[in-house]
Amino acid sequence: MSVTPEVPRAGFVSAWIRRPQLLAAACWALLAGPAVTHAADIASAWAQLRQGEYEEVIDEALAVIDDPATPAEWHLLLAEALFTVGRYADAESAAVRGLAREPGSIRLRWVARGAALAQGRKTQAEQWLTQIGSTVRSQPWMYRNPENLIIFGRAALELGSDPKEVLDRIYSPLAQANPELRDVYLAKGELALSKHDFALAATTFQEGIKQIPDDADLHYGLARAYENGDRGAMIEALQAALKINERHVPSLILLADHRIVAEQYGEAEDALSEVRSVNPASPEAWAYYAAVAHLRNQAAGERASRTEALKVWEENPLVDHTIGRVLSQKYRFAEGAAYQRSALAFDEAYLPAKAQLASDLLRLGESTEGWMLAQEVSIRDEFNVEAFNLVALQETMQKYTTLTSGDFIVRMTSREAAVYGPRVMALLTRAQRQLSEKYGFQPVRPTTVEIFADQRDFAVRTFGVPDVPGYLGVCFGRVVTANSPAVNVSSPVNWESVLWHEFCHVITLQMTGNKMPRWLSEGISVYEERQANPAWGDQLSPQYRDLILKGRMTPVSELSSAFLAPPSPQALQFAYFQSSLVVEYIIEKHGLESLKAILRAVGIGMDINAAIATNTTSMANVEREFTAFARERAEGLGRGLDWTSPPESLVKSGDEEEFSLWAMENADNYYALIWRARRLAESEAWDEAIPVLSRLLALYPEQTGPDSPWRLLAEAQRARGNPQGERTALASLARIDPAATDVYLRLMEMGEAEQDWTLVAENAERFLAVNPLVAAPHRQLGAASAKRSDLATAIRAYRTLLELDPPNPVSEHFQLASWLHQTGEAEAARRHVLRALEDAPRFREALSLLQEITGCCEPVQSDARPTPAAADATSASPPTS
Repeated sequence: MSVTPEVPRAGFVSAWIRRPQLLAAACWALLAGPAVTHAADIASAWAQLRQGEYEEVIDEALAVIDDPATPAEWHLLLAEALFTVGRYADAESAAVRGLAREPGSIRLRWVARGAALAQGRKTQAEQWLTQIGSTVRSQPWMYRNPENLIIFGRAALELGSDPKEVLDRIYSPLAQANPELRDVYLAKGELALSKHDFALAATTFQEGIKQIPDDADLHYGLARAYENGDRGAMIEALQAALKINERHVPSLILLADHRIVAEQYGEAEDALSEVRSVNPASPEAWAYYAAVAHLRNQAAGERASRTEALKVWEENPLVDHTIGRVLSQKYRFAEGAAYQRSALAFDEAYLPAKAQLASDLLRLGESTEGWMLAQEVSIRDEFNVEAFNLVALQETMQKYTTLTSGDFIVRMTSREAAVYGPRVMALLTRAQRQLSEKYGFQPVRPTTVEIFADQRDFAVRTFGVPDVPGYLGVCFGRVVTANSPAVNVSSPVNWESVLWHEFCHVITLQMTGNKMPRWLSEGISVYEERQANPAWGDQLSPQYRDLILKGRMTPVSELSSAFLAPPSPQALQFAYFQSSLVVEYIIEKHGLESLKAILRAVGIGMDINAAIATNTTSMANVEREFTAFARERAEGLGRGLDWTSPPESLVKSGDEEEFSLWAMENADNYYALIWRARRLAESEAWDEAIPVLSRLLALYPEQTGPDSPWRLLAEAQRARGNPQGERTALASLARIDPAATDVYLRLMEMGEAEQDWTLVAENAERFLAVNPLVAAPHRQLGAASAKRSDLATAIRAYRTLLELDPPNPVSEHFQLASWLHQTGEAEAARRHVLRALEDAPRFREALSLLQEITGCCEPVQSDARPTPAAADATSASPPTS
C-alpha cells in the first residue's frame, strides 16, 4: 500500500504502524490505559448529554467556554450537543473555536468534519479529514491516548485503509487494554454494521454493554445488529436504549422504521415527532416522513417532507437512499429503486444506494444490472459481507440450468432440473391458469422462479446473508425464491404447496402494485393452498382452536403486527392461519368479488382497513363477525369431544395413576383419549387401544403429523395382522397429510403386494410432491403406470429414475426400452436397450428386444420375457447390485 505525500489513503494505517517509533508510541498508548479523567463538571456534562439533556448541556457549555481556563473539551462537548439538535453550522463553529484553544485536536476536527458534511460542504469536510491524517502523521506521539486512537481509526477508514487492519491493529487491542472505554465498542460495532457483519456487531455491542450497561448508544447498536434477524431482540435493545435516554434520536428513528414495517404509520410518526423535538432539521426523520406519506398515497406530503429533508443539504444522498430503502422494506421495489437512482444522481459513489439498488433490481428480476452493481459494490468495498455473498452466489448460479416458457423462467441446479424441473413447470403453469382466471388478473410475464439446493444460497439470494433459517419460499412480485426438497429432508415439506403459495403472491402483489399488507397477502396464499388441495396450507388444530376460543387472536385491523415480532415460531404460524381464516370469512360472508375489490382498492392506495370497510362492512362489524366466524370454526373441530385441559396440578405431579384415573373419568376428553391411546400402544395392548383410537378418530379425524392417531391405529391394525385395517388408517392419513412420506411408502408397498396399481401410483405422486430426489417413488410410479396402460407416465418416471443414477441401471434401461418400443419410439428404445447391453452383454431378453427393434434377425426364443427385476440370477440376466 502506498501513501501520497499530501493525503494518507489506503496505506495510512500500515504506513503509520510500519514506522518503528510510531509503533512504539502506539504500543505505549495501548498499555497505558485510559486517559486522565477530566474534571468532575465536564464528566457530569458528558453524562447529561448521553441522557438526552442536550439543551441544558449547550447552555452550560456556553456559560463557561469563554473562560480562558476552560478546557478545550468543553468546545468538543458543545459541538456534539449542537450537532445532535441539528445546529450543524453552530457545531462546526464551536469546533473551530475549540481548535483555537487546542490547535492539535483531531477529536474537534472529526466533529467539525461531520458537521460540515451534514451541511453538504463536502470539500471542507474532506479538508478536515485530510488535516486529521497530516496532523497525526507529523506528530504521532501527541495522539497516543485511546480517545485519539479511535478517531485515528475512524479517519483511516474514511481515507481508504483496510478495515481488517484497523480492526486488528487499533480497535481490538484498544478494547483489550481499555475494557471500560465506550467509544471503542461503538467504533468496532459500527464498522461491523457498515460491512453487514451482524454477528460481529452483536457480539461487540454485547461486550460493551457488559462493561457500560447504561449507555444508550451501545444498546442502539445492539438493536441495529438484530434488525435484520431477531426483531424481538431488537425491540428489547431499543427499549433499553430509550429507557436510558428517551430522546435518543437514532433509537427513535429505528423505532419509527420498525413501526412502518408493522404498518403502524401513526405510531411511526409519533416517534418521528420525538426526533423533531430534538432535531427539527433531521434529514433522516424527514426522509421517513416522506416514506410514510408515500405509503399512505399522499404525494403532496411526500414531496413536502423530502423538500424539508434536503433543506440543509440539497444533494444529500442519504435522504433518497433512506426513502427508497424504507419503500423496499414494504416490497415497493420499483419505487425504492427509483429513489436509489436519485440518490446516486446526487453522488454516484454513494455505496449504500448502489448496494440497495442492486438488491432492488435483483428482486425486480432485472438481474443483469443487479448482479453488475453487486460486483461493483464488492470491488469497491471488499469487506461488505452482503455484496461478497451476492457475488459468490452469482458464480454458483451461473452453473444452474434455466427452464423457460412464455410465462416462466425457472433456475435450478442441473441435477434437480433434470429430475423434477418438468413437474415445477407443470405446477406453475396450472397455478397461473387457475389463479389468474380466479382473480381476473394476468401477471407480467415472465415470472422468475429460483430454487436452491443449499439453504444458505437461498438465504443470500433472498435476504443477503446466509443465516436466515425458517423460510421455505419468498415472493417479491415478479421473482420467487424457494428452497428445494434437498434442504427439507430432515423435516419434509410439500414443495408443490410452497410453490403454489408463492405464485399466489405473484398474482396478489402485482394486482396491488405491492401495496397490500403482509397479512392479507399471506392469508390469501394460505387460503388458496387449501383450495388447490385440502391437505395443503395451515389447518385448524387443537392449539389454534384453543387460541381462538381463549380470545388470543390479533384484531383484524392490526393483523400485520402479528408478523413483525412474534414471541415464538408457533405464534407466527398462527398469524398465517388467522390471516387465511379472515380471507375465508370475507369470501364466505361477502363473496370473492368483495375480496377482489379490496385488492383493487389497496392497489390504488387506499388504507387496508378502509378498503375492507368500503367493500364489506364497517371494521367494527368485521371484527365482531370474524370473531364469531372463527369461534364457530373452532367449536366445530372435534365436536363431541371434551377439550378441557387436564388440571395443571395433575400435569405437574406426573403421577401416572392419578392421570389414569382422571382419563377414565373423562372418557371423551381429547387429552385423556390421546394419553390412553399412547399408553396402550406403548404396552402393546392393541385390542384395548383400537376402540380408544376409533372413538377419538370418529370425533376428530383431521389430526395430521407424527402424533396423528391414524398412525397409532395403523400400527395397532398391523400388529393384529389386519392389513385392510392398516391400509384404511394409512389411506385416511395420506389424504389429509401433505408430507407423510413414510405413510406414502407403506401404502405403495401394500398396493404393490395387492396389485392395486392405482394405490401405488396415487401415493408415488404424493411422495414426489414432497421429495422427488429419491428413486423409489419414480420406480413405483413407472411400474404402476405401466400396469394401468399409462405408458407415457411410465416412460417419464423411468427417464427421471435414470437421472438419479440408480446403482444398477440395466433393469431401468431395459424396461424403458421396452415401453418406448411399444409406443413406437424405435430410436430411443434402441439407445436404451444398448445401454442395458453395455453393462450386461449376455442379457438374453435385452438381446431379443434389440432384435425386435432393429428387425435384423429372428428374435431370441424364450417362453416368456420376465422383467429384469424378476429375472433369475443366470448369466443371461442383468447383474444386480
